[in-house]
Amino acid sequence: MSKNVVILISGRGSNMEAIINAAIPEARIAAVIANRADAAGLGFGQARGIATAVVDHKAFASREAFDAELATVIDGYAPDLVVLAGFMRVLTPDFVAHYAGRLINIHPSLLPSFPGLHTHARALESGVKLHGASVHFVTADLDCGPIIIQAAVPVCDDDDEKALSARVLAQEHRIYPQAVRWFVEGRVELAAGRARIRDAESGAEGWSVPLVEVASPG
Repeated sequence: MSKNVVILISGRGSNMEAIINAAIPEARIAAVIANRADAAGLGFGQARGIATAVVDHKAFASREAFDAELATVIDGYAPDLVVLAGFMRVLTPDFVAHYAGRLINIHPSLLPSFPGLHTHARALESGVKLHGASVHFVTADLDCGPIIIQAAVPVCDDDDEKALSARVLAQEHRIYPQAVRWFVEGRVELAAGRARIRDAESGAEGWSVPLVEVASPG
C-alpha cells in the first residue's frame, strides 16, 4: 500500500524534483505546498498532475498562526510523511510535535557540523576535508534531529563556495529519495533518539546505524 507524501518548498525545490523523478512505487506524492506563490517548484508539480497549494507566511501575524494554517492544509492530504525540500521557515515546536516521526529535512552539511545557514562557506573557512549532506528527522531543535542518511564529499584545494555547493547538491539528490524510499517501505525506526535502518535482505533483525557514503571528487 502506498504512503501519502506531502512536500514543502519555498523556491525551485530541486530536491522535490529528485524525489518525484525517483518514482518510488510506495510513495504517492499527494501534494506540493509552498509558502511563496512564486515558488518555481509549484509549476513542476502541477505539470505532473500533483496537487499544489500556497500558504503565504506573510499573510499571518505570527509564526504560530502560519504553522497552524499550514498544518490544516497539509492534513487535508492525509500525510504519512512530510518532506521539507528547501522550505525556508523555522517551524514551531507545536508543528514539529504534530508530525513527530513523520517529518524529515535535508541539510547541506554533515550534521552535527555546521547547522543553520551558509554551510558551504563555513566548511571552507574551517578547513575541513569532508563536507556533505544529511537527511534527518525534524525536532524542535534546529538541525538536531536523528540522522537517517548522510553523504560526504571531499573538499578540494581549489574549491570555492559555488563548486562545493554543486558537489553537495548532487549528493542531496541521491540520498533524499533514498531516505523517502526507506520511510515508505517501513525500513526506518526511531529508537533511543536515533534513526536505524532495516537491511532489506536481513529483515527485521538486520538494523544498522545511519549510512554514510563518500562520493568521489568528480
